Amino acid sequence: MSTEPPRSSQKKPLIPESVVDVPSQRLYYLSLGALVQAIKVIDVFRYLFFDGQHAHYAFKWLFVDFLYCTVLSALRIPRLDYAKSVVLVQILILWLLDGFMFGAVTVNLGLGGNWSFVPSIRFTPPGDIASTAPRFSIGDVVTTLGIGSLIGYNGGKDPHLLGQHTVRMSPISTAQLNPYAQTFCIASPGQSILIPLLLNNTSPTSIKYRITSLGFNEAVPSNSKAVGKVERFELSAKDLKAIETARQESLQVARVAASVKRETDDYDEYDDDDDEDEHSDTQSSTSSLQKSQSLVHVRVSKPGVLHLERVMDSSTVEARLVYPTTLSVAPCPTASFSENSVLSEAQSVRCAAPDLTSGSGEELEMNIDVYGVPPLSLRWYKDVNGRREPFMVEGIEGGDVHSTGVTRRLVSTTNRGPEQLSVPLTVSLNALGRHSYVLESVTDALGNTVQASADGSVASLAKATRTVNVLKRPSVAFRHCGPGNPAALLIGSDTALTIDARSADSLDYPVDVQVKYNPPSDEDLAATGSTNSKQKPWEKTMSTLENRTDISLRATAPGEYSITRVHGKYCEGDVLSPDTCQVVERPKPTAEIEWKKIHECSGDTGVSASLVLHGTPPFLVWYTEQKDKEATKDRFKTFHSSRGEFTIQPDRSGHYIFRFVQLSDANYKKVPLDGPSINQVVHPPASADFTHNSPQARGRKTISSCSGDKVDVEVDLKGTGPWNLDLQIVGPRGSEIIQIGKIKKERERIQIPIPAVIDKNGGSFEIDLGNVEDAYGCKRSISVPGIAVNVRRVKPTAKFYGAEGKRKVTVLQGERATLPLRLTGAGPWKLKYRRAEAPQQIFTDTLNNPNDELKVTERGLYEITEVSDSQCPGSVFEDSADYLVDWVPRPVAKLSPEIETSYEPFNGSHLLLPICEGNNDHVDLDLTGRPPFQIMYNVARDAEAGGTKIIDQPTFSSIQPRTRFQLHTAEAARIYYEVKQIGDAAYPLAKNKNAVIPRSQRLLFEQQVLQRPTARFKIRNRITYCLNDVLTPHDNSGSDGVVVLSGTLPFRLKLSIKNLARSEVHHESLVVADHTWRLNLPSYTFKSIGPHQVTIDSVQDASGCEQTIPDPLYRTIWLDVAETAAIVPFDRREHFCMGELAQFQLEGTPPWAIGYRINGKTYNQEAKVSPFAIKQEQPGEFAVTSIAHQQKMCKTAVTDLRYIVHPLPSAQVGHGKGIIQDIHEGDQAEIVFTLIGEPPFTFTYQRAELSTKKGVQGKVLETHTVSGVTTREYSIFSALEGTWTITFISDRYCRYPPAQPDGTVDKIR
Repeated sequence: MSTEPPRSSQKKPLIPESVVDVPSQRLYYLSLGALVQAIKVIDVFRYLFFDGQHAHYAFKWLFVDFLYCTVLSALRIPRLDYAKSVVLVQILILWLLDGFMFGAVTVNLGLGGNWSFVPSIRFTPPGDIASTAPRFSIGDVVTTLGIGSLIGYNGGKDPHLLGQHTVRMSPISTAQLNPYAQTFCIASPGQSILIPLLLNNTSPTSIKYRITSLGFNEAVPSNSKAVGKVERFELSAKDLKAIETARQESLQVARVAASVKRETDDYDEYDDDDDEDEHSDTQSSTSSLQKSQSLVHVRVSKPGVLHLERVMDSSTVEARLVYPTTLSVAPCPTASFSENSVLSEAQSVRCAAPDLTSGSGEELEMNIDVYGVPPLSLRWYKDVNGRREPFMVEGIEGGDVHSTGVTRRLVSTTNRGPEQLSVPLTVSLNALGRHSYVLESVTDALGNTVQASADGSVASLAKATRTVNVLKRPSVAFRHCGPGNPAALLIGSDTALTIDARSADSLDYPVDVQVKYNPPSDEDLAATGSTNSKQKPWEKTMSTLENRTDISLRATAPGEYSITRVHGKYCEGDVLSPDTCQVVERPKPTAEIEWKKIHECSGDTGVSASLVLHGTPPFLVWYTEQKDKEATKDRFKTFHSSRGEFTIQPDRSGHYIFRFVQLSDANYKKVPLDGPSINQVVHPPASADFTHNSPQARGRKTISSCSGDKVDVEVDLKGTGPWNLDLQIVGPRGSEIIQIGKIKKERERIQIPIPAVIDKNGGSFEIDLGNVEDAYGCKRSISVPGIAVNVRRVKPTAKFYGAEGKRKVTVLQGERATLPLRLTGAGPWKLKYRRAEAPQQIFTDTLNNPNDELKVTERGLYEITEVSDSQCPGSVFEDSADYLVDWVPRPVAKLSPEIETSYEPFNGSHLLLPICEGNNDHVDLDLTGRPPFQIMYNVARDAEAGGTKIIDQPTFSSIQPRTRFQLHTAEAARIYYEVKQIGDAAYPLAKNKNAVIPRSQRLLFEQQVLQRPTARFKIRNRITYCLNDVLTPHDNSGSDGVVVLSGTLPFRLKLSIKNLARSEVHHESLVVADHTWRLNLPSYTFKSIGPHQVTIDSVQDASGCEQTIPDPLYRTIWLDVAETAAIVPFDRREHFCMGELAQFQLEGTPPWAIGYRINGKTYNQEAKVSPFAIKQEQPGEFAVTSIAHQQKMCKTAVTDLRYIVHPLPSAQVGHGKGIIQDIHEGDQAEIVFTLIGEPPFTFTYQRAELSTKKGVQGKVLETHTVSGVTTREYSIFSALEGTWTITFISDRYCRYPPAQPDGTVDKIR
C-alpha cells in the first residue's frame, strides 16, 4: 500500500480515543486485514483443488476488499487515513490481484494460450468444452463472508448430498488381569510392582482383589502346618488415579536419567537396554490399545498370589472378568558365588606344572548360592582366553519338597515358597591363560529370569564372576653366547651379554634372574696375556625392565657368567641352554717388522718389508712415505694372513723415509704402531720404452712411411741421465745396431734411417730397443715390444668410373644415386668430395672396396677432391674426378589458356567468373609429367572470424594431360582452390606423401559463388476471406500473408492462386523493392467459396540468380473463402440440468464466435473445433443468439435455439449434520431424509459398518432405493448399528450424481 502521509492532521478518528486509543485501532484493523487475507489464501487453495468456480470466489473477494478499504477510509485512523485517490488505487490493485488469483483475469501473451497469476491444475476435458458463467448474487457473497462453519464450508463434502446418521450399540464391559502374560517378581522387601489390568468399555469406580501368601492354600484344614494368610484390598477410582500419576512420574524420572546418562563421557549405547526393557512393555501396550480400551495398574508390595474378585464401573455394573483371574508374584531369584569361594590374589593365579604344557593340572572347587522358587535353572559360561563355552543347570531344588501327601496334592508348583539352595561347581584348569567363570541368569519356577549382575555394580559383578589365571613357567637363556661361541671383550671397554626371558607370561613380569660370575685362573690370564687384575667371584639377581623381555648384563672382566635360578612374579622358572657364557679378552694387534734394502748396479733402488702380524685377520697396515722435503704421503697395505711381505721401489731418484704408523685387525682399529723406519737414497735403475706403448697391449706397434729416407720414433727414458741407448734395426736380410748417446731428456724423438733396399722398393722392417746405460755407467738390457715400420713407395689413386660424357645418372627426387669408383692402394680409403653447386661444403666417406660406390641423394655435379688409404695420402685423376646427378622432373599443373580469368598479383591467384549457387562449373587443367596423374588440392572458403577455412582436401586422378576440374558451387561463399601435391607415374602420391609443392609455386584460383534468392511465407496460418472480397491484407500489423525475401534488391516475384472449387489458376508477376512483402493483389476477387491456394512459383534477384527449390512447407498458404456460418444442436431438448453439456455442430471455418443469452444477460464464446459443447452452470433460460466465423466475420443471427436449465436436486440426512446416536439392545433410532427439488423424488440410501479410522467409510452393509416420494421429508426406523448416508437423488427433471456423458463428450471431473 502507499505510504502517503495523512491528508489532514485536523480530522479526528471516527472512534474516539477515549474508547479505543489510536495505536490499538491500527493494531486491531491491521490484524483484521491479515485475517481476511489468510481466509483469501484458504479460498485460493479451495479454488485450485476443489471447486474451480472462479466467479464465485472472485465476486466474493471483490466485495470484501472494497468493503475493507472503504471502511478503513471512513474510520479515519491516523497514519492509515489516505486520500480518496490512494484508496481508489488500493481497491483497483486488490481487485486486479483477486482477478489473477481466482482466474477471472487472464493475460494473452501470444504463446497460444492465456496466463493467470495462479496456474490452473484442474483437468480439462478433451475437445473445446466451454461453460456458462456461474450464477452470482449478493446473497452468495453474504453467505460466504463467514469463517469456518459460519460460511457453510462443509470440509470438501458434496453439497448436494449432506449429513450422516450413526447408530452405535452400547458394548459389554470386560476386565482382564495381566493381559500380556508377563511374569512379576519383587527384588527386595521395600520395593513394589505394578500389575496391569486391561479394561474394555468401562470406567471403573472400584477394584476388589485379595493376595494369598506363597505356600498357603485355603483348602488346607486349619489345623494343618501350612503357614501364611490371606489379605483383601479394594481400590477406588481415586486410588487408581494416584497409582497412574505415580507411574507416569517414575517414567519421566527414568527418561531424564537416561538422557543425562547419554550426555556423560562414559555413556555406552548398550546402557539403554535395561531402561528400554523396563519401560518397553508398558509403552508398547499403551500405544496398541483400542479406542474402547484402557489400562490401569494394581500396586503389589509383597510376594503372593493375587486373585481379582470384582471390577465395578460408574453405572454400578460389574465388568466381566476374563480368565485367568490369578497371578503369582514371587521374590526375584538370585544367584552368586558363595563367600567361601572368594579367591585371594595369590589364589587367582596358578602356575603350570613343570611336566605339563597345557595347564596347571589342578581342579578348582566353588559353591554357588541360589535363592528363589524351586525348581530353579541357572545359566553360566566359562571363558578361557576369549573362547566362551555356555552351560545350563536345570531342576535345582532342595531335598524336602513337602513330602506329605495332602500338601503334595494341594500346593501347586507355582504356589511354592522360595528356598535358599547351594550348588557345588568343580572345574579343571587344563589350559594356559585366563579362566573366567561368570553366572549369567537364574530362572525360577514362575518364569522370572533375573541377570546375576542385574544392577551392574562392582559388588554384584564380583559375586557373579570368578577369574583364575594359569601362567606358563618363565624360561631364560643366554642369547648369541654359549659353549664354543664366547663373547669378545676388548681392552678398556665392556661387552653386553643378553639374557632372553621372552617365554615368560606377561602377568609374570618382572622376571628375576640370578647370575653367578667365576673369574679365570692365573694360568688362563697368563696364557691370554690379559692386562686385567685378578677379579673376585660374585652372584647377583637381575630383573627385567618395564616393556622389556630381556636383560642386558654389562661384562667388564673376562671369565664365566652362569644363570643359576629364574623366578617370575608368581611362578618358578626354568634355566635353558646355553646357561653359561664365557667372556674372553681380545689382545691388541702387534707386528714384527724387518726392513731390507734393494741394491743394484746404480745403488739402492728400493726397500722390502717382512711383517709377522699378531691379532685377528684381516690386517690393515698404514705407513708413510716422504721424498726429500715433499709432503708426507699416507699409504696402506691389506694382509689376510699373519705373515706378509711387500716391496717399495720409487720410479724417481731422491732421499726417501719410510715409517709404519698404525695397525688394525678385526677387533681394534688404527692401533698406534711404533714400528721401525728406514732412510734411503734411491736411484731407480735405467729403463726405456717406446712412447704410447701400452703395457696391456699384445704385439708390437706399427707405423707407416710414405716418403723420405727416415722415420721418427719417440722413446721414454727412466733412471739417472744422461743416457746412452742402443737400437737395433732388423730388415729382411740383416740387422743393424745404432748407438745414440748423451740423451738428456726423459722423452726423446729419434730419427731412424730406412734401409736402402726398403727405401727404394718399399717393404717393412722392425725397430727394437737393445740396451740403456745411465749416468752411473750401469747398463741394462731392455725387453719391450718393438715397432714395425711399413714403407710404401706407390701412392693410392681415386677416380669415377665411366667415359667422358657418360658419367651422369638420372634418378627420382629423393632417391639415392650410386656413383661407381675405382681406387688403388691399401684399404680402407678415406675419400673427400664436394658438389659444384656448394663448393664450400666438403663430404667425407670411408670405402673398403677398390670398386666401391659413392651414394648421394642431392642432384648436381660431384667432384673428388682428396683420397688417402690406410697408410698414405694419394692423388685424384683430374679427367675422371666429376660425376653428374640429375632428377626426373616432377609433374606440373596450370590453368588452360581457354579459361577466362583475371590474375591477382597480390596473392598470385587466378580469379574465375562468379556463378550462382548450385550451378555446375569447372576449369580445365594442363598437366605435364608421366600419366596417370594424381592431384591433391585444398578447397577453402571465407571464415566467419576472418581468414579462410579449409572445407575439403580431395584427390582426383587423370590419365590425360588435360583434365576437367569440377568446382564447388553447393553453398554461397568465396571458394579458394590450391593445388598442394601432384603425382604421376614417376612420383606417385602414395610414395611421396611428404613431397608438398612450395606455397609460392602452387597453382591458386578462386571463385565467388553467389547466394540464390529465397522467398517464403513467414507463417503458414490460414487466412479467412468472405465471398467477393478482394485479396488485400486484413491487418497490416500481423504476420499473416507476409512473404520474406533474401538476396540482392530488387526482386522479381511470380505467384499463382489456385481456386480448388473451380480448378482455376491465376498467375501474377511483380517487382518487390524490399525484403518483406505482404500479400496484396487488388486485381484478384474471390468469386466462389472454398479453399484457395497461393503458391510462390519463382523469385529472381538483381544478380540474376533464381531460387532453385523453394521450401515446400513455406511455399504455399491457404485462403479460406466462406459464405455464412451456422450452428445446429445435436438433440432437440427443451429442458437441461445444471452441469449438463449442450452440444452443437458448427458449420463454417474455425474459429467461430458464438453469442448466447442467459436470463437476459448476453455472453460471447469462441470455438476452435466442431462439434462445440457448453456446460450449463446457471439455472434459467439459455438461448443462442448469433454465430460468426472467419475471425468474427460473416456473422449470422440465430432465433430458434432456446432451453430451460433446472438446478440439481439435493438430499440431506439428519438435516445435513453428522448425528451420532447411542442405543441399547431393543431400542430403535429414527433416520430423517430431507429432499430438495421438484417432486416426485427417487433417492438411494445405504448403511455402512462403523469405521475405526477417521475419514474412512466402513464396509457397506445394505443399500435401498425409494421411489415416488412426493413429500420433502422421509423417515425410517432401525435397531441396527451402522452409519446411514444418501448416495443418489433425482427429481422431476434432474438427478444427482448426473449420468455419465456418452459418445463423443468426456467427463469433466
